[in-house]
Amino acid sequence: MKNELNEKMSPEAVSLVASRFRVLSEPLRLHILQYLEEGEASVTAITKAVNATQPNVSKHLRMLQDAGLVGRRQEGNTVFYFIADESVFELCDVVCGSLKERFAERSAMFA
Repeated sequence: MKNELNEKMSPEAVSLVASRFRVLSEPLRLHILQYLEEGEASVTAITKAVNATQPNVSKHLRMLQDAGLVGRRQEGNTVFYFIADESVFELCDVVCGSLKERFAERSAMFA
């Protein structure tokens, strides 16, 4: 794995990258990110949108926040979350594009 400068990453950098991928490995967290791509939302709205319990959504939001992918702000008793690192969608586009190509090749084999 090489970075933008075509240099090998240090073990510490590889560990950080692996940590980022672990955060993105949970489907519910991807659903949350997908929902937040439309804009800032309250925990209640996110919970309804992803069809999960509030404690579960809050746990996953905390993990996404700790990873720097989402941010939060509080307005009275309501907490709102938003995307803090837009690059996550670039990564998703790369992965989705790769999967789309792979599935297209497979389906072409059966056509």
